[in-house]
Amino acid sequence: MPRTGQGAPRRRAATGGKDKDEQEGVKLVCKNRRARQRYSIERTFEAGIVLEGTEVKSLRDGQADLADAYAAFQDGQLVLLNFHIAPYRSGGYVNHAPRRPRRLLLHKQELKRLIGRVVERGYTLVPLSVYFRHGWAKVELALARGKSGVDRREEIRKRDVEREERQGARR
Repeated sequence: MPRTGQGAPRRRAATGGKDKDEQEGVKLVCKNRRARQRYSIERTFEAGIVLEGTEVKSLRDGQADLADAYAAFQDGQLVLLNFHIAPYRSGGYVNHAPRRPRRLLLHKQELKRLIGRVVERGYTLVPLSVYFRHGWAKVELALARGKSGVDRREEIRKRDVEREERQGARR
């Protein structure tokens, strides 16, 4: 109800002042920017991560690094290795090990497909990003092949040519 002499109350915009990812319940924690430079990505998957309590709190603070992380199969399970989650500041003696192996959760069919590709065809599983979707920690995995130095140089040349064409078109 409007108060006397003040008019109608203001309403928020339809989005509530949030961007598209926040509307969908996604909060980005960290990204692996070099992965797209070093690997040619064929397909991506979303996997859940099994975490301890202090790891979740540290992730919510954005204290994570995917720089050297990769996924591999150990004892029939998919595991994320070398993923660094900093110890939680207020964790005390119950803190976690920063680089411990963390189990990834995927459907059985997806796991079977990935095992075949990784073991037989020489693909690598590279994490691209870690985020929270509706409160659950998720990792975006890419089925990828390593690029050679020649491939990277060609990609840089193509980008430079496209940039020069765009600049030429503006003038």
